[in-house]
Amino acid sequence: MTHLWVRAEQRPQEERVGITPEGVAALIARGFQVTIEDSPCRALPFAPYLEAGAEAAPYGSWPDAPEDAIIFGLKELPEDDSPLRHRHIMFGHAFKGQPAGQRLLARFRAGGGVLYDLEYLTNDQGRRVVAFGYWAGYAGAAVSLLAFAAQARGDICPPVARFADRHTMAHAVAEALSGLAAPRVLIIGALGRVGTGAADLCAAAGATTTRWDMAETAHGGPFPEVLAHDVFLNCILASPGTPVFVTADAVTSPRALRVIGDIACDPTSEFSPVKVYDRVTDWENPVLRVATDPVLDVMAIDNLPSLLPVESSHDFAAQLLPHLLGLDDLSAGVWGRAGAVFEQHRA
Repeated sequence: MTHLWVRAEQRPQEERVGITPEGVAALIARGFQVTIEDSPCRALPFAPYLEAGAEAAPYGSWPDAPEDAIIFGLKELPEDDSPLRHRHIMFGHAFKGQPAGQRLLARFRAGGGVLYDLEYLTNDQGRRVVAFGYWAGYAGAAVSLLAFAAQARGDICPPVARFADRHTMAHAVAEALSGLAAPRVLIIGALGRVGTGAADLCAAAGATTTRWDMAETAHGGPFPEVLAHDVFLNCILASPGTPVFVTADAVTSPRALRVIGDIACDPTSEFSPVKVYDRVTDWENPVLRVATDPVLDVMAIDNLPSLLPVESSHDFAAQLLPHLLGLDDLSAGVWGRAGAVFEQHRA
């Protein structure tokens, strides 16, 4: 019997979950065993999971789960050097040379476990099958425009917190921009999930958008148009061959650019297309001010969909469930391909 252990997220401000009670019921109907940890902050209530047939476990008890359990979460595990002996499903951020990722891989090597990274679940054509991208784009555009509005009034973006829903978020941004000239926003990666979400928020809030994708960036740069817009939203996932959209000297170059929303947010990767900053931001301090004359702020929150945890959880869970139903054969399909990526990098 395949045993899926849904762990509680242990990262602050992380309320998302990758499976709904309806998904639990579907797995159990297929003969799976499902355990779910209690959580003080999960966006979806606990009781319906138990009513669907899941077994309850205490918060953070996954290290003591049975050896054959598959541990399923979304964001990073608590950082320590304890060996990881289980098979884990999560976003590991470990395959692009990130320092924290190298430490994570060392833990898997020490314990003999396996990482099935959600970012690397792909179909036969190599395209990702599950992503929070739309909601990352929507929320990332929102925070970036809030930063623009604050800056236009001589301030810096204040702390942010979860929103009840997308409409509440869009209304808050429109209110913040009220009385200001509509910002000119360049979205690179506009045809993807992230870019689509970003464009939808911009439209709802009244910002003017220029939408680029592969055709506009195929020449490889430089890209002076980035500096000619008020706001730049990077919606391109960092990977080998990604052009540099904002070079390090942009902070001292003549520019209209005032806010960069690095929604893809991978500043410690050597492939990052935004070279003016080196660390992520967070809800308490949403932007990093990298220049003052004129001002340039970078928004690089790495858990943006958590600002809309209910909507983003339901969407992601619906995408993932068909693949969770195939967990009884980890050697094939999306799981086989993700396992091969892990083995390559572990070696």
